[in-house]
Amino acid sequence: MSESLKVFSDIVNTRRSVRAFLAEPVAQAELESIFALAQRAPSNCNTQPWQVAVASGASIENLRSKIPPAFSAGEWTMDFPYDGKYAGVYKERQYKAAADLYDAMGITRDNKAARNEQFMKNYEFFGAPHVAFLFLPEPFGLREAADLGMYAQTLMLSISAHGLASCPQTALGFNCDLVRQELNINPANKLLFGISFGREDTSSAVNTCRTDRADLADTVRFYS
Repeated sequence: MSESLKVFSDIVNTRRSVRAFLAEPVAQAELESIFALAQRAPSNCNTQPWQVAVASGASIENLRSKIPPAFSAGEWTMDFPYDGKYAGVYKERQYKAAADLYDAMGITRDNKAARNEQFMKNYEFFGAPHVAFLFLPEPFGLREAADLGMYAQTLMLSISAHGLASCPQTALGFNCDLVRQELNINPANKLLFGISFGREDTSSAVNTCRTDRADLADTVRFYS
């Protein structure tokens, strides 16, 4: 194995969704290094159709205090519908991932209160000191959303390469108007999702969760 392959393999295998962070902030110079690397992500015709808002300090604390009560009161809005339906093997994977997560915390399937409490930690950014909100400017659509996805993966690999942890969260797209208002974001920028990041809290049981991946033969076919 070449040295570059080993480094890349280590970074890919290190990256996972972390749901408990230490409060210690990342230095500004390191933040800029993380996002400068992510900017190398590919995109259709090099359009780079993403706008990113990184909230830290007072900004993230404002959001941490306002989003949970707003969501609980039903005051939530989305720029993109959340209407995907999982069936067959995809639903099986969804259920397995949820079971693995709650099992790691000792939360039983019938303990709906504890499950809801864990879900609401999404809106506290799992205690992370930083959150990146990923926006797709109008009038971009599905193809450009795929570009944004490639940017997000590059960003999370960059975060891992810097020795930090992250968690991509669809749930952070459920309060788009509040986020735009608090961060003074142009309404033409549509919020797709967010990524909480920082230093992993290795003492938290939730971070012992490890999800598996499908066998290569189940997802990839080679033709010759």
